[in-house]
Amino acid sequence: MAVFVALGAFLMTLAGGWTAQRVTDRRHLVLGLAGGLMLGVVGLDLLPEALHAAGREVFGVPAALLLFVAGFLMAHLVERLLAARQAAHGGEERDHHRAPEVGLTAAAAMVGHSAMDGLAIGAAFQVGGGMGAAVALAVIAHDFADGFNTFTLTSLYGNARRKALAMLFADAVAPIAGAAASAFLTIPEPVLGGYLGLFGGALLYLAAAEILPEAHHEHPARSTLLCTVAGAAFIWLVVGISG
Repeated sequence: MAVFVALGAFLMTLAGGWTAQRVTDRRHLVLGLAGGLMLGVVGLDLLPEALHAAGREVFGVPAALLLFVAGFLMAHLVERLLAARQAAHGGEERDHHRAPEVGLTAAAAMVGHSAMDGLAIGAAFQVGGGMGAAVALAVIAHDFADGFNTFTLTSLYGNARRKALAMLFADAVAPIAGAAASAFLTIPEPVLGGYLGLFGGALLYLAAAEILPEAHHEHPARSTLLCTVAGAAFIWLVVGISG
């Protein structure tokens, strides 16, 4: 049953990626929307879940928040190291020293998150049908944003369209794989909370330091800002409905 329900997440993820690639003539709006979606996912979905799941504190600070900051710094460090290596090998200034590896790494993290979503669906159905349906609704609702962001992140860093589509397909399949694996795997809640905190920090870095500046640098318009607000509001709506 969990695997069958995860097919809905598969289709919704593909729909999000399809939308992202179809509106390339309004790239600044796509980036603005992606930034808002990522901000909403981090602040309204991932971080609250991480704080709830991780539980314990380390030297007076919730472990999830420490890992959130670590994820932000880790994403910054990785991007700087890859950009420096690209520049040393003759990367052009017009590419803003963006390394394609950063986009692929970020998309891979999205795939990992989607697999965790599938595990959550499977675990919820083990508790009961009502719990499984509630979790599945939440996952399916925000997988549109996941697909949209996966394709956008991969493309933004200069990867070929075929790579962006490959990462999109992997992200779409991940919930099904996660749901199937839930019959054999149980992830401890503190570990899951720590992962969500780390991933949330990295995702926020990409949204705040890369996606949104690129959106407004390329086409500083009020419509871009409105798309960002709309993206965050959409996630708020999804969280409210599924919560």
